[in-house]
Amino acid sequence: MTTAVTTLADLKVKLFTDGAETAQIVEMAKLPHIAGFTTNPSLLRKAGVTDYEAYARDLVAAVPNHSISFEVISDDIAEMEEQARLIATWGPNVYVKLPVTTSRGEPLYDLVHKLSHEGIKINFTVIFADEQVTKATDALRGGAPAYVSVFAGRLADCGLDYMPTMRLAVGLARGTDNIEVIWASTREVWNVIEADRIGCHIITAPADILKKLSGLGGTAEQLSLDGVKAFVKDTAAAGLSLNTAKRAAVA
Repeated sequence: MTTAVTTLADLKVKLFTDGAETAQIVEMAKLPHIAGFTTNPSLLRKAGVTDYEAYARDLVAAVPNHSISFEVISDDIAEMEEQARLIATWGPNVYVKLPVTTSRGEPLYDLVHKLSHEGIKINFTVIFADEQVTKATDALRGGAPAYVSVFAGRLADCGLDYMPTMRLAVGLARGTDNIEVIWASTREVWNVIEADRIGCHIITAPADILKKLSGLGGTAEQLSLDGVKAFVKDTAAAGLSLNTAKRAAVA
């Protein structure tokens, strides 16, 4: 017998929407179970954002009571620091996203430690490896409220087991009073259940995945029946038919 899974109301993990479409973010902010939002340069490009600061300030004004992460767009450490300080002024709910390294492999642990301990909220991102998790936690420990974003989905895309790294990150963060772990690059609803079960603080996912959470709590048997009903409905809508009577007459 198949038992029901966790329901949306049972989830303890905080739900963030990953995206940059303003209308979609405003829509998702109306849902009581959505706690925050994450953006990145790739998502900004997809959304057609050209004036970054104007876009961000408008978004903060539209959803002032939700955590929002905005990423620096420079690849130079000195300029990253300047941009981080600017982004931090966009609103009290803003977390500044900084990647774990530059594109040249230069680590940003020292810069993140400096900014965090000056009171800037940091979302330390593009983290994949255990060593990065450990050093990121050390850099942020004792500073301002901060996130460590581990890209579990991209590890899975490469055939790598993300769970040991996720458990390490959650365990290290639990030993601090200011760090939360974000399960990032979410690929499916099941990842939300996984994140919840290991005690991960936050999971960020595209809106289309988060909208499916209302269906949690069903059974395999009900899914089977729903699937058959969908096939029957689509067969009728497509006008498909097979003339079995003609075949029987020929036989």
